[in-house]
Amino acid sequence: MQSWWMQMTDTDTQLELRDSPVPTPGPRQVLVRMRAASLNRGEFLLGHGLHGKAGTWKAIGGEGAGEIASVGAEVTGFRSGDRVMGRCTGAFSEYALIEAAEAMVIPATLSWEQAAGIPLVFLVAFDMLVLQGRMKTGQWLLINGVSSGVGVAALQLGRVLGARVIGTSGSAQKLEKLKPLGLELGLCTRAPDFAPAVMEATAQKGVDLVVNTVGGTVFAEDIRCLAFEGRLATVGYVDGVVHADIDLEALHAKRLTLFGVSNKLRTKEQRAAPVPRFVSEVLPHIGAGRIQPQIDQVVDFAQLPAAKARMEDGAHIGKIVLRIPSGKPTLTGDPQ
Repeated sequence: MQSWWMQMTDTDTQLELRDSPVPTPGPRQVLVRMRAASLNRGEFLLGHGLHGKAGTWKAIGGEGAGEIASVGAEVTGFRSGDRVMGRCTGAFSEYALIEAAEAMVIPATLSWEQAAGIPLVFLVAFDMLVLQGRMKTGQWLLINGVSSGVGVAALQLGRVLGARVIGTSGSAQKLEKLKPLGLELGLCTRAPDFAPAVMEATAQKGVDLVVNTVGGTVFAEDIRCLAFEGRLATVGYVDGVVHADIDLEALHAKRLTLFGVSNKLRTKEQRAAPVPRFVSEVLPHIGAGRIQPQIDQVVDFAQLPAAKARMEDGAHIGKIVLRIPSGKPTLTGDPQ
């Protein structure tokens, strides 16, 4: 089968399309004939801690959608031919393995490309807003970098939960395009200067939850934006700044909660634990069209380098999706 691999050093990344063997599912895994997979910026960020030792090669792609080709010996509830989506390793391949506990049946209303943009970013948004963020109807939500994949997912989930959403972006055009999705106030800035506007919009109360996809450059400003018993979720650091000042007086007096959102150190069981709640609480909104996965661009399988460049240029709104060819692979061991 064809599979994209990447080598990351301390200063650069290199992509390579390889012929690789079709993987064999373990007892609790499903083998999926991938039809689409989406890009996530964290996978390509230097120093983001997702790649292990610098200089090593790894199969890449973290989420996708396709048809089950075969199931492991202990798998129940799935069978060959089922349309599924999920987080996985090596999603930019013709075949990939998904843990059965993380596989989700694709709503009939979704295309392969739409489904491929759901598993990772929307589960992250669910973690930030519901599981840790305790978002309630009528509360204020601030999203730094709201036009990113996870930013748009958080915006859409926040609106379904009844939140009032403020977002920051360096592009006024992107902010305008996000208004139909429920963005109440867009602040065109990449600088840590948005607290006065946020406080004015919230009648000096501040926001109840901040989603920081940007990093350390806006962390202190986010603290200034928080209301009493506010929560701050750190989900990324695309600015490369991983250290920031903490206002201990504000943390103490306002009884703030600061938390991170990452799967890096979680066990398989910990990663899979929220999936049933997500399926019951969020997928119905997606299936009914109340949440519509936002696809910025669909690119052919061979065009991953160009898609990566678009993502790194920050030109996208929502998800960039890789369409995986449906032709039969020629390698020995193909289960089709």
